[in-house]
Amino acid sequence: MNSSIEQENWFSEELHEECGVFGIYGDDSIAPAYACYNGLLALQHRGQESCGISVNDRGVISGHKNMGLVSEVFNNEILSTLTGQMAISHVRYSTAGGSVRENSQPLVMRYVKGTLAIAHNGNLTNAYEIRRELETRGAIFQTTIDSEAIAYLIARERIKASSVEEAVEKTMKQIEGAYSLLVMSPKKLIAARDPHGFRPLCMGKIGNSVVFASESCALAACGAEFVRNVEPGEIIVVSEKGVQSIKTNISAPEKKSLCVFEYIYFARTDSEIDGISVYESRKAAGRILAREFPVDADIVIGVPESGIDAAIGYSEESGIPYEKGIVKNGYIGRTFIKPTQKERASSVKLKLNPLSSVLKDKRVVVIDDSIVRGTTCDRIVRMLRNAGAKEVHLRISSPPFIWPCFYGTDIPSRDELIAVKHTIDEICTLTGADTLGFLPADKLGEMLGGKCSGFCDACFSGRYPTKIPEKMLSGKERGGVDFDKKLPPRHEAPKCVGKDES
Repeated sequence: MNSSIEQENWFSEELHEECGVFGIYGDDSIAPAYACYNGLLALQHRGQESCGISVNDRGVISGHKNMGLVSEVFNNEILSTLTGQMAISHVRYSTAGGSVRENSQPLVMRYVKGTLAIAHNGNLTNAYEIRRELETRGAIFQTTIDSEAIAYLIARERIKASSVEEAVEKTMKQIEGAYSLLVMSPKKLIAARDPHGFRPLCMGKIGNSVVFASESCALAACGAEFVRNVEPGEIIVVSEKGVQSIKTNISAPEKKSLCVFEYIYFARTDSEIDGISVYESRKAAGRILAREFPVDADIVIGVPESGIDAAIGYSEESGIPYEKGIVKNGYIGRTFIKPTQKERASSVKLKLNPLSSVLKDKRVVVIDDSIVRGTTCDRIVRMLRNAGAKEVHLRISSPPFIWPCFYGTDIPSRDELIAVKHTIDEICTLTGADTLGFLPADKLGEMLGGKCSGFCDACFSGRYPTKIPEKMLSGKERGGVDFDKKLPPRHEAPKCVGKDES
């Protein structure tokens, strides 16, 4: 993006991303690039557009990054050249804009104090203001992502600060929104999480080596043992002196605002996020759906992958047998994160295939994780009917999306959300399902087992944990929806909405 672009275009054209970060502070006994490679493979579900690894060899930072999957960008020949004692890495997923190599991470910045590398998961809500202020002082940006503004601020603060961690803390006082950060200087590896805890970040160990990752599944992938989560508002510094925790004095809310959609969709099934099992939370969602929306059926199936766990929970609660009714082609990326509608639509046919022997003449309950634009669920219902299903009862393990996300998940503008334009029974008719039920928004806490000290459900409720700048609000509303209007009533579906019922 051109650095002189008008403010209106900055937010109307650029949607920001959900990503994954992985870092390691090791010694000569561990090859950090290979550890990052294994960690990124485990985090591939969080980003399939680009990836990168930056390594630190006794103060000299180098790296490799490119567009593509981890297995496409890296091979043994490349990894063998990335030697060092610590490294950070990143996977990014495609959005409606900014799909260029320059936006891939980690970002490496050389400045008067040396070199910094940064990997960032999340989205700043005051990115435009920060970027504009830096530009007026002569900064020239090479990317269109928030992470570069963070890197500039850290570099600027480091000139005056006594340490890199002090510069990170001062930067955290200036940035707002969601960020889980890994910062690598010539001598230190630093992890930081925003005061609200929007995005996950955890710490592990391999012997004497310290590892950070967006999800615990990535720790296991490189042989690391989970130690604990990085707390909201915390900075962890790893150096030759050991591990130091800094609890910043940044104003923090009483309750954290971890994105609840991590549990519903983004995170991998075998991860634990902030002490809560993703698998168990998805099963709990299925059990809730079975109680809230019972139906006489022969089998329960799940849409791979995140719908399967909820389907198991629905089956356990309802007593209806679980079957594998849809086979997924594991070599096709997620349809939700395809950059264009045409790509999302075409990938459904390539990605999913029904098992006719299981579905024929059956009354089927099918569990999916979400309906956003409504561009794939009708195809799934049609696919099941074409495979011989006698009835199709659609259950969704999340509430209806009625507000966009400003913290890093690619939930689009309100005029693109099907639940804004249509009632639940209208959506049921549009999908072609016999009945439809969404997870009630007031059951999200129950889905998490009552163990979560706070979560963000703004995309379902419109209750944003932070102030959203006016230009950012209007930028998300390409259809001109007025954010100043009173919040609509919560979308609550009746017990069982049939397409011929009202």
